Amino acid sequence: MKKGSIFAVALFGVASAVAGAAVSSYVIANYVASQGEVQYVERTVERTPALGAHFTAYEAQSYPDLTYAAENAVRAVVNIEVISEVEISSHSFNPFFEFFGLPQGYGRDGAPQKREQRSGGSGVIISEDGYIVTNNHVVEKATKLRVKLNDGRSFEAKTIGRDPATDIALIKIEQTGLPTLAFGSSDALRLGEWVLAIGSPFDLQSTITAGIVSAKARALDVIPSEFRIESFIQTDAAVNPGNSGGALVNSRGELVGINTVIKSSTGSYVGYSFAVPESIVRKVVDDLKEYGVVQRALLGITYSYIDQEFIDRMGKETGISEVGGVYVASVVENGAASEAGLRKGDVITSIDGVVLSSPTTLSEQIGKHRPNDKINLSVKRGSNVKHFEVVLRNKAGKAELLTRDSVDVVEVLGGRFVDVDSKLCKRLDIRGGVQVATVNAGGLLSKARVREGFVITHINDRQVRTTADLNSLTEKIRSIDGVYPDGRAASYVVIE
Repeated sequence: MKKGSIFAVALFGVASAVAGAAVSSYVIANYVASQGEVQYVERTVERTPALGAHFTAYEAQSYPDLTYAAENAVRAVVNIEVISEVEISSHSFNPFFEFFGLPQGYGRDGAPQKREQRSGGSGVIISEDGYIVTNNHVVEKATKLRVKLNDGRSFEAKTIGRDPATDIALIKIEQTGLPTLAFGSSDALRLGEWVLAIGSPFDLQSTITAGIVSAKARALDVIPSEFRIESFIQTDAAVNPGNSGGALVNSRGELVGINTVIKSSTGSYVGYSFAVPESIVRKVVDDLKEYGVVQRALLGITYSYIDQEFIDRMGKETGISEVGGVYVASVVENGAASEAGLRKGDVITSIDGVVLSSPTTLSEQIGKHRPNDKINLSVKRGSNVKHFEVVLRNKAGKAELLTRDSVDVVEVLGGRFVDVDSKLCKRLDIRGGVQVATVNAGGLLSKARVREGFVITHINDRQVRTTADLNSLTEKIRSIDGVYPDGRAASYVVIE
């Protein structure tokens, strides 16, 4: 009887919940006391419309199914093992060597002590004949590269080209018939759209995480290049170390970005991850394949994005009261903008019809082009709106493409540079120069033991008075001349 009463209460609960007009079929569990077992019986019952009426019909085609994208895209994502040589100190720090500027970390025979260091990341196969796109920071210090495919095969790889300004690199393995990932459109991505982050770190081959597009055109100031182009896609798909260079894929299985940055205090994922958009990746890859060097187009201006902070600070002085567009702070002499007729105080509102609605939109749009490309600008000048056709130029100020032999001098030197102020020029009795603010490991300055504070006055016997002069150089560095802040002159000759 006790078991029977429990069963009655259970049935009461079901009956109360399903009383109403709607009719549905349910499978009800009925405990049969005499047999000591549970029987499942399908019954037709009524459902109260007020309970659950807010649910809509399930339509599979209306919901994201990411299995197609995941199962296809994962085959084109690879693991990249990076082997690099690093110098090690064979003895403890000696202030005697430091005082006289003598290098440390050398063995008894005078050769630097080195050891192999292994690291890695991910990459994406973009052509059947073995071209793979990844991050520059994954492969920049590599002396040897090895790629492991999703099917377990491994191959040696070579670097085709690198672009520190976008943190994109192109490498290649000598194979054919490889699975590839086709480019989609990062411009077509919508906020809230589902995406997959696919990587292949050492310990977890083929990791797949899902998330949505949280924001577009994010600038983080994390790429250590003076010409950096940052317009990241932000997602909440989990990305961790080892996934750098992996694929950001839309629900159709198309490559819309290369996962690059984690924004956290720990270096591990905490809710935000960022990818270089396909629009930038595709252009950089095409340049590296065709020319061996990225064809960087420059507009030839310095500018400030017009936000509320700009209006609060500069609104009265400039007469600007509306947010949006970029304020032209200066125009480079003989540059693309100057030749087209732009001048200081102009406000550029759009490029080729794309409204400049964020601080990164201008650099992203210019970054899609090559020198000698033509663009159309909409410009506010006072109360008038003018339209300009601008022929973009390279960093040397010419409307022509660079060759494979052209050099990014700032990258080769390896450092950050600032213009020398007039006070220091007077004290050192020089007519200008660029001062080394920081020295990056692995660059020419680091190898030559040049210290921070050194003022470069000549490169290849050509005078360098400003950072603009430095950036305009494209020939291979043969010699560097300058002076330290204490007045000690120094010359460095590059021996190949």
